[in-house]
Amino acid sequence: MIRHCDIDDAELRIMLNDKSIQFAGHRRLKIYGTLYCKSGKRMGRQQRVFFASEDEAVGSGYRPCAHCMKDAYTRWISWNR
Repeated sequence: MIRHCDIDDAELRIMLNDKSIQFAGHRRLKIYGTLYCKSGKRMGRQQRVFFASEDEAVGSGYRPCAHCMKDAYTRWISWNR
């Protein structure tokens, strides 16, 4: 997990281009989603974290976004009821 406030924009662009970052999450709410999610684009830099994989996000205790990852969220919600 990489906190957005811990890296500069140039470093972030490099990581996005080489696909070492695949998902973004909200640090306080513990939600992760795609890099193109409307909800994710609205979060502040201080709360945004990045993940290399979905497994890393889940392993860090994050749940899928209900907007951009509907299938994963449906599976998650059925497991947690």
